[in-house]
Amino acid sequence: MLPSFNVLGENLETCSIDPLTGWYRDGCCNTDRNDSGLHTVCCIVSEEFLQFALSKGNDLITPAPEFRFPGLKPGDRWCVCARTWNEAANEGVACKVVLASTHEESLQIVPLELLQKYSHK
Repeated sequence: MLPSFNVLGENLETCSIDPLTGWYRDGCCNTDRNDSGLHTVCCIVSEEFLQFALSKGNDLITPAPEFRFPGLKPGDRWCVCARTWNEAANEGVACKVVLASTHEESLQIVPLELLQKYSHK
């Protein structure tokens, strides 16, 4: 696992326990070099974002118990792929993000200023 710091340079905070999220399913957007999708952006998903992800072939709605994935509904917090979130932002359908729970590795893909624009207050 890579060191757990958020995009603000502070200790990474929990994103969600219910539903249990994260590459490690530890509630945090932790990552490692095997996480090619960089599941590092802590989002509060919206219906628009869920539909966008689905249109790109990433079904975040349908439960997949074999992957310990409950299926998401608007308002859930989830560690999403940095690239997917960035594409959604570029198309105007990005959901809110929780900066304190978004891993610093996200900055490889998404500029801090863009994350701040969509920051959950």
